[in-house]
Amino acid sequence: MQNPAGRHGRPAYDRDSLLEVAVVVFNERGYDGTGMEELARRLGLSKSSIYHHVSGKEELLELAVNRALDAIFAVLDEEERQAPDPVVGSPATARMKRVIHRSVEVLAAELPYVTLLLRLHGNSEVEQRALARRREFDHRVAELMTRAAAEGGIRADIDPHLASRLLFGTVNSLVEWYRPDRGLTVETLADALTTILFDGLHGPASG
Repeated sequence: MQNPAGRHGRPAYDRDSLLEVAVVVFNERGYDGTGMEELARRLGLSKSSIYHHVSGKEELLELAVNRALDAIFAVLDEEERQAPDPVVGSPATARMKRVIHRSVEVLAAELPYVTLLLRLHGNSEVEQRALARRREFDHRVAELMTRAAAEGGIRADIDPHLASRLLFGTVNSLVEWYRPDRGLTVETLADALTTILFDGLHGPASG
């Protein structure tokens, strides 16, 4: 990230670029272990300069996790607006595959923000609201899994809530090891993960 020098040679930040640095620090030190003094030091700003943009580190956390949540909810919303693709399979199954594929793409695009979201513990009102939105996302995915199972597109003998947790547990685990600069493209990763997950979810062949 590049920041033009402001007056007196100090970095010039807007709220977005300030948030970008704050998320890196939160992920390195943990949100609870990061004080405004540390943020000011890493930014090369005074605390009063930070307060010019945000009310404090809790607002920075809320901005960061909402960015991640808005991105993953957009995946579900865009699927609800799309017509089914008959070539891929049953409507709900096709949508489920695309949700997984797009979720990998979103995770890669918003990696620091999703990482922070997945490490929340619910220790503040901001975190509790974020976790409530995550539960809403899980519920919507489970509903889609239920429809896919009813259509025969995926196994019907696994609880859809359990299946969706397992699926997104796998997707979310990418934050622990995926690094965009190591040569594995997002498209390759999303294709491989979707194929493996859904080959495993197909029921046994009839006959």
